[in-house]
Amino acid sequence: MRIKHTITTSWKSVIVNKSRSALTILGIVIGISSIIVIMSLGDGASDLITSEIEGIGSQTIAIEPGREPTSPTDVAQLFSDSLVLKDIEALKVKENVPGLKSIMPEVYGGVTGSYENETYRFTITGVTEIMQSILNVEMTDGIFMSADDVKQSATVAVLGSKVKDQLFGADDAIGKKIKVKGVNLRVIGVLSSKGSSLMSMDEMVLVPYTTAQTYILGTKHFNEIIVQADPSIPLEQTVSDIKTTLRISHNITDPEKDDFYVSTAADLLDRIGTVTTALTVLLASVAAISLIVGGIGIMNIMLVSVTERTREIGLRKAIGATETEILSQFLAEAVILTAIGGIIGVLFGAFVSFCFAWAINQFSTIDWTFIFPLRGAVLGIGVSSFIGLVFGIVPARRAAKKEPIEALRYE
Repeated sequence: MRIKHTITTSWKSVIVNKSRSALTILGIVIGISSIIVIMSLGDGASDLITSEIEGIGSQTIAIEPGREPTSPTDVAQLFSDSLVLKDIEALKVKENVPGLKSIMPEVYGGVTGSYENETYRFTITGVTEIMQSILNVEMTDGIFMSADDVKQSATVAVLGSKVKDQLFGADDAIGKKIKVKGVNLRVIGVLSSKGSSLMSMDEMVLVPYTTAQTYILGTKHFNEIIVQADPSIPLEQTVSDIKTTLRISHNITDPEKDDFYVSTAADLLDRIGTVTTALTVLLASVAAISLIVGGIGIMNIMLVSVTERTREIGLRKAIGATETEILSQFLAEAVILTAIGGIIGVLFGAFVSFCFAWAINQFSTIDWTFIFPLRGAVLGIGVSSFIGLVFGIVPARRAAKKEPIEALRYE
């Protein structure tokens, strides 16, 4: 029996039993569509995070206090107070870090602020005037803080858009004062809305870091130090100089005992890429369980089909069909069913993913991009066909092994 004839015969058998074929396909459709949705959302999340990090700039270096977390037990290191003012002064020395273009300490904490009868909880973030250039901060109203504000520990504040809306509504906030921990902060500016993102400043209030440390948070250490590197000097060299300078400042001779860690945008992208890939693979693996269930369903239904078509098998063998030809036909039926399920699953999964992306863009401020996972589509159709081949072997072999005379006698 030629391959074309085998496929044609198998296809006719599939369409004759429409209800049974539809139920057989359903399990594969659910499994494949689940994998497509998971991979699409995973790629979309990765794209969103990547765009946020790239917005920080490739020449931006972050210095964090504490040992770099490598396991859940290292979480406590995130609250270290190892970065202090003397570190800033050491890093500013040109001979120590020739590639340093600008530097900004950062402190932050959750607080509750009020204006008249309105109260709202937000993040108070202490920075310097260079934050506006580092993160390309845009203003809706007013001005950003100045270098003099930082030097004089001025009680001024720049509000995130959501904080402004919660405390002032549609009223103008410029020149008015909000109270935070008993301190009156004069509003000098309002940030443009960024929406929900990795580093959303909509729910932040920015103040000079000196003001935050002295009047609000009562700390002398920094939660982070941001460095802008000179692009004319290799970034790796600047990172190495920063580490060397901080080790000298902290009297550290063994790099294994560093009480700080340095990361670049590229480092963050690598880490986040590893995490999102691992999560996508994990979730896709869970969804793949339904493919196995679908494969078992196919095997069961094909076994029933073999029983129902016993006389047909006997007749075909009586007129000269070989075991190989019977085996090929039933395997082809299983593969056709799973391949159809794979194609439908890919299309349905893509549709659901598109709906998710549309809903996120419509009902939130997140700029979510729909990404069709081409590798997932190819993998899905390939895996579904392979499952049909694997789970179709048992019923196909059973059909091929039937004796013609016994099959013809079957009632």
